[in-house]
Amino acid sequence: MPGVYMGDSDTFDYSLRKFKKQVEKAGILSELKKRQHFEKPSIQKKKKEAAAKKRLLKKIRKLQVM
Repeated sequence: MPGVYMGDSDTFDYSLRKFKKQVEKAGILSELKKRQHFEKPSIQKKKKEAAAKKRLLKKIRKLQVM
């Protein structure tokens, strides 16, 4: 669980930015968005396959440019 300890010299804005980075790094917001609505396992599988295909095409395009 992300958490930030504020020192005497730390400003609130600095601490807030630090906390937001920790939350983003932990993937809490993406997990929350994913769990907002129930998704059937078959749709999850289709999305996962589409993402894998997209990554593969991007990798191929990147290799062709070089």
